[in-house]
Amino acid sequence: MKGIEIKEETELQIDINVTSYIPDEYIKDSSQKIEIYQNIALCKNEQDIQNITDEIIDRFGNMPKEVENLIAIARIKYLAKQIGLSKITSKSIDIGTTIIFTFEQSKTKIDINEIIKKYGTSIKFSNGIKPSITLKTKTKDEKQILSQITKFLCEIGDRHQYHQNDNVGTGTSTTPKN
Repeated sequence: MKGIEIKEETELQIDINVTSYIPDEYIKDSSQKIEIYQNIALCKNEQDIQNITDEIIDRFGNMPKEVENLIAIARIKYLAKQIGLSKITSKSIDIGTTIIFTFEQSKTKIDINEIIKKYGTSIKFSNGIKPSITLKTKTKDEKQILSQITKFLCEIGDRHQYHQNDNVGTGTSTTPKN
């Protein structure tokens, strides 16, 4: 039998305080809604994200912010899995939002020195059984929080940075720079 390397899927928990769902006013049919949720959950890369975004817009029109947030979380999920994170949580604080990225040291390749250079006092490291990185942001805006998480994941994952396109809801709201 030929050996095919199977990459172990990292279990990932995401608990980000943003509104992300498919509103009944956007997709009325429950079976279509379930199909879209399943397709979003199956996204494994940026091409999958773009394909489902295009499909949703083609079938149902411009996406409301709740669906855009759902797509952004799918993007965060695949980026976090590539890095080996086990959990991402957010907490609202007086001056913004704190985002906590938890990982297993043995499964994660993060250059801590590079992160310190880029983020300085905006980050804090906690070592322990499950080490974590805490990122403090100065926003409570859902879209900005998701954008900052995506940017942070791209930077610690040594990937191309993402940028926000002005055409939100057109299938190209967040695309990689090449």
